[in-house]
Amino acid sequence: MSTRALLRRPGPRLAEGLLTHLERTPVDLDLAARQWDAYAAALEREGWELYEVEPADDCPDAVFVEDTVVVYGGLAVITRPGAEQRRPETAGTEEALRGLGLGVVHITEPATLEGGDVLKHGGTVWVGVGGRSDVPGAAQLAGHLDPLGARTVPVPIGPDGPVLHLKSAVTVLPDGAALGFEPHVVDASPWESFLAVPEESGAHVVLLGGQRVLMAESAPQTRALLEERGLEVVAVDISEFEKLEGCVTCLSVRLRG
Repeated sequence: MSTRALLRRPGPRLAEGLLTHLERTPVDLDLAARQWDAYAAALEREGWELYEVEPADDCPDAVFVEDTVVVYGGLAVITRPGAEQRRPETAGTEEALRGLGLGVVHITEPATLEGGDVLKHGGTVWVGVGGRSDVPGAAQLAGHLDPLGARTVPVPIGPDGPVLHLKSAVTVLPDGAALGFEPHVVDASPWESFLAVPEESGAHVVLLGGQRVLMAESAPQTRALLEERGLEVVAVDISEFEKLEGCVTCLSVRLRG
C-alpha cells in the first residue's frame, strides 16, 4: 500500500491564526518552522512520501492543511470551511491533489465542512457537526462517500462545545478503539470501544501503519498508556501549533492506497 502525505509549510502570519477556545499567547515563528520540519521528517522516516501544497502566506491557518479536504480512496472532497477567512486555502490543496491524480468534488454553499471534523477508520466516517461543520455539510459528504462504501455517522460537538473540531477530542487507534479526553467528548456512544486519556493533547494520534502511531510530546502519560497497549509511539514537539489549537492530525493529509 502506498502512503503519501500532503503538507503545507507555516507562513509568516501564523501567529495571527484563528482561536476559539484558547487565549492568544506568543508564537515563536522560527521554532514553529523547525517543529514543522521535524514533523515532516518523522513522517518521511516512517515511509511516507511527502508532497507540499503551494504556500498561502496570506492565510494564517494554512499550515493546518487537513481542514481543506477529506480524502477517501481515490476521491478528494474539497471542503468549504466554516471560518470564511480560511476558504482561500482550498485552491492550493485542490491543485496539489489533482496533480496526484485524485478525483475531485466539492462541498458547496451554503453548507460548511472542515477536515478536522472528519474521522475515518475501517469504512466508517464520523463527522463532527455543530461547530465549524454543519449538518448540510455532513450530508453532502455522505452523498460523496456513501457510494464508495463508506458509512457516514454524524457526531454532535455543539457550537459551544469544548473543542474546535471532532478530532480535537477524539481519534482512533489501529484496532478502531476511540481515543479521547473525556471532558472534551460530548458523546462517546458512536464508538464501540472508547479509551479515556489523561491529557488533552493525548487524544490526537496519526496512524503510521501497523502498530505505530504519531503523537505530540506534550502527552507523556498517554504515550505510556499506549505503549502499555503494545503500540509503538513516535512523539514530536508541536508546541507552537498547539498554541493555535492545532494537533498532529491537522498538519497533514494522509493518502493511503
